[in-house]
Amino acid sequence: MSEEFRFDRYVESRKSGAFGRDDAARYAYSADVAMLRSFQRIRPVELAAAAVVRTGKEMVRGQLLGQAVKVGPRQFVRLQKIAERCAQTLSVPTPQMYVVNSPVVNAFTFGTDEESFIVLHSALVDALDDKELEFVIGHETGHIQNKHVVYGTALTILTQGFGMVLGPLIEPALIALRSWYRRAEITCDRAGLLCSGDLDAGVSSFMKLAIGSRRLYEEMDVESYLAQLEEGQTSIGRFSEFFATHPFLPKRIQALRTFADSQLYRQHVGQDGGISIEEVDERTSRIIAIVGKDEPQAGGTGGSAQ
Repeated sequence: MSEEFRFDRYVESRKSGAFGRDDAARYAYSADVAMLRSFQRIRPVELAAAAVVRTGKEMVRGQLLGQAVKVGPRQFVRLQKIAERCAQTLSVPTPQMYVVNSPVVNAFTFGTDEESFIVLHSALVDALDDKELEFVIGHETGHIQNKHVVYGTALTILTQGFGMVLGPLIEPALIALRSWYRRAEITCDRAGLLCSGDLDAGVSSFMKLAIGSRRLYEEMDVESYLAQLEEGQTSIGRFSEFFATHPFLPKRIQALRTFADSQLYRQHVGQDGGISIEEVDERTSRIIAIVGKDEPQAGGTGGSAQ
């Protein structure tokens, strides 16, 4: 692993004034920002992230170069242009993207803050139209803009088998990382909406992700789908979300609709009015709560930065 990607340097750079007002986007969910700050003080999280990012990043990139197809100006130009538009909207360099052959409708971001790449599953590209792809690619670009990539990469590797070797030694880190990542997903859903400028496209991308079928999606009703969440709120099954890396999709739809009512987003799409980002975060905390009101679980205080 080259010197510029050493995780210990990443940690030291974060300790010297990390996640100040210039380090998080204006739209970022305050509970996400608060937990990222607190990770500097949680030794198990730092150690787990350092270990898995060192061993995993280059291995995954090597696999992608051998098995995936790289997106660029001469290959998958439509996807490249969408990535360029999203990067311009979020004021970050255009991320490198790959397409992998997979029947699962999914996408993810991997790497370090200095070198990140986005992976799109072929089923996702087939299922989504251009506006929906803008939302998803914007979401993944949001992970890069908000400096989620190192801890997100650590969580991905730990939950896909590497963690079984270390067993209970890494469980404290996994609990903290899952709790944070559910909040980070809210931030990046907002990034996706800013990139696409189309709430309906964001909602439909979630529904296609839920059903995994473009054909069946045509028969889905968004309000009926959202009503499913209420059916499960009184059952013990709702606690399974504690072990998930993403909030349940109906919650994400509700949270996205709330952000679409914000003054920040409405100004972005040339509309007047809207509620403050602080009010958006307050409402979002109630939406994504598993028990009671959502709060950062690793210490620190909230507040949108920049």
